[in-house]
Amino acid sequence: MQTIIEPFRIKSVEPIYFNTVEERTALLKEAHHNLFLLKAKDVLIDLLTDSGTSAMSSAQWAGIMKGDESYAGSESYFHFEEKIQTITGMPYVIPTHQGRAAEKILFSILGGKNKYVLSNTLFDTTRANIEYSGAQGIDLLCDEGKDTSLVANFKGNLNIQALQEQINVLGSENITMVVLTVTNNSGGGQPVSMANIRAVRAICKAHNILFYLDACRFAENAYFIKTREDGYADKSILTIAQEMFSYADGCTMSAKKDAFANMGGFLALRDEALTKQCRNLLVITEGFPTYGGLAGRDLEAIAIGLDEIMEESYLHYRIRSMEYLCNKLHDADVPVMRPAGGHAVYLDAKKFLPHIPVHEYPGQALACALYLHGGIRSVEIGSFMFGKYNVFGNLIPATHELVRLAIPRRVYTQSHIDYVAEVILEVFQQKEKIKGLQIIEEAELLRHFTAKLIQLN
Repeated sequence: MQTIIEPFRIKSVEPIYFNTVEERTALLKEAHHNLFLLKAKDVLIDLLTDSGTSAMSSAQWAGIMKGDESYAGSESYFHFEEKIQTITGMPYVIPTHQGRAAEKILFSILGGKNKYVLSNTLFDTTRANIEYSGAQGIDLLCDEGKDTSLVANFKGNLNIQALQEQINVLGSENITMVVLTVTNNSGGGQPVSMANIRAVRAICKAHNILFYLDACRFAENAYFIKTREDGYADKSILTIAQEMFSYADGCTMSAKKDAFANMGGFLALRDEALTKQCRNLLVITEGFPTYGGLAGRDLEAIAIGLDEIMEESYLHYRIRSMEYLCNKLHDADVPVMRPAGGHAVYLDAKKFLPHIPVHEYPGQALACALYLHGGIRSVEIGSFMFGKYNVFGNLIPATHELVRLAIPRRVYTQSHIDYVAEVILEVFQQKEKIKGLQIIEEAELLRHFTAKLIQLN
C-alpha cells in the first residue's frame, strides 16, 4: 500500500485567514521584507519553524491538567527527570525554558576568549551563545553535505579528518567541546550516522575534549539510523537513542522540537561538578532547579511528548511526509536539498535564483516571493542568517543559500503540503522576476530575527 496516512485523528482545529497578493505585498513592506516581523494571522501556511509549533496530543493536554506547580520539588519535575535519564543515561537534568537557555548556561561557563567549539554545523542560537561568550564556533561538515543535489545517507556527518586537523592546529586545550547537531538543521536537516558519532567520541576521548549532542531532533536522527545504517533495522528507536547519547558527555535540547511541546528545554550532563556550576547559573537566570523557567504543566507535556516522539508509526509518517514534498519538487526540476531531511524540505536558493548574487541574499528574496505568491512563511538559512563581514565590510557568505520549509509536527494535512508544492512550482516558473534585497538595519547577533531590508530595483 502506497498511501501513508497520518497516525492520528484531528480533535481540535483553528482557522486560517486568507488574504490577497495585494494585501501581502503591503504587509511584507511593513515588515521590511523580514518574515519574522509578520503577524502570524497574516500567514496562510506557517513553515517558519518546527520549534514550539507542534500540535500536542490528548495525552499531553491531560498531562497539563495534572501538572504540579509547586515551586520546589514538583512531582512533574521528577517525571520529566526520569524520562530524560532513561533516554540519555545522563544522571543530571537541568530544565530550562527553551534550548537556547541551556546553551547560554553551558557556554557562559565553558566558553570564553581564545576558546573554540567545533561542530558538524552549529545552528543560529548555538553559534550566537558561543560567540557571545567570546569563543569561536567552527563548522566541519562532511564533503557530502556540501552538495545539495548529492543523494547520500548521512550528509549531516562531521568531517573526521578535518576534526583531527583542527585539533592539531588549535590545540586540544583551546577546544572547549565538540558539538554534534542531530539532525543537522543548518545542513539541510540531514542525519548523523552512529558510526560518525562513535568516531567523534573516540577522537574527543583521545584528546580529552568534551563531546556534546545538540539533541533537538534526536528521535528523527535515530529513525534515519534505523532505516539507513547497517545493524540497526531491528533495534527500537529508544535503544538507538540510548546508544547515541551513551557516547556523549552531555547534551542540550530544545523540547519544542522532538518533544511536541510549545515551550521548554533542558541540559543533561554526566559531570557533577559542572552540573553544580550550571545549576548556580540556572537559579540566577531561569528559576529553581526543579522548574528552571517552566511551569509544571510544561514539564508534564515534555515528558509525555518524549515518549510519543519515539513511536515508529509516527516517525515513519513524519519522514515520508518530508520525502513526499521533496520528491514532488525534485520531479519538477526545482533545486532542493536531497535526500529529504527529517523535519523540513530545503530549497537551494542559489540554484533557484542564479541571477541574484549572494550579497543580495537570494534565500531571503525567495522566502519573500513564496509569501507574496501564496502566503507561505519559510525561513532563510544562508548568508542572511549566517553571513559575516570581513575587515573591509564585505560579506563572507555561508556554506549554503537555503530556504527551509519546516513542517510543524501533527499540524498540516496532505492538502496543505500539496498547496505548498503548487506555490513553489508557480514561483519557480516566474523566478526571473524575483529581485535581490539589501539590509538597511541589523543587530550584531542573530540579525535575521530583527533586520530590516529593502528590495533592489
